[in-house]
Amino acid sequence: MIFKLDDTFDKLFIVSPEIYAGFIKLFKDENPLHTDENFAKTKGFKGRVMHGNILHGFISYFIGECLPVKNVIIHSQKIEFKNAVYINDELHFKAVITGIYESVNTVEFKYYFENATSSIVAKGQIQIGLLN
Repeated sequence: MIFKLDDTFDKLFIVSPEIYAGFIKLFKDENPLHTDENFAKTKGFKGRVMHGNILHGFISYFIGECLPVKNVIIHSQKIEFKNAVYINDELHFKAVITGIYESVNTVEFKYYFENATSSIVAKGQIQIGLLN
């Protein structure tokens, strides 16, 4: 198998204005927490909070484009949101292989996203299948 336990992958993602606007355009989620600066501030945030599911897009990119093989499919992914993400945040993504199950061609990762102040903004697990 091409993967080994404890293999580590790193990627930098930026929550750009284009990604933010594209998410709203595609999915029509205009909740004021995400779109109204003043509303978000009244709820204790420093500004508009980015949609958490933008991070799922980054995970999809990681699995589909950053791994050394392309014959993969996501079986499951779990995410726990820990801190808010804001426009233009630079997020360091780190994933580590924590399980390899050759009998079913499955690989598991634990991952986290960390912002520029070293705060974990999200963490979770991904399970992928290797296609024959």
